[in-house]
Amino acid sequence: MANVKVRFTFKPDLIKDPLIWSLGREFEITTNIRRANVVEDQGWVILELDGDKKEIDRGIAWIKEQGVRVDAVEGDVIEG
Repeated sequence: MANVKVRFTFKPDLIKDPLIWSLGREFEITTNIRRANVVEDQGWVILELDGDKKEIDRGIAWIKEQGVRVDAVEGDVIEG
């Protein structure tokens, strides 16, 4: 099991797509949203991804293919 902290930044045309839900379902990853700022035309989400490391890597590659920017998050993730 692995725990990976990432920040997803969504393009305006992707805000309404259920990409985080699809990521968790398709790759059997637990997606814990820690912080988010999502409005109608822009958004970002900081997540902790828990699961098999290979599946997390595959899921991150897939989400990038969808047009989502993915950045690593270092240190503690504080909710709120």
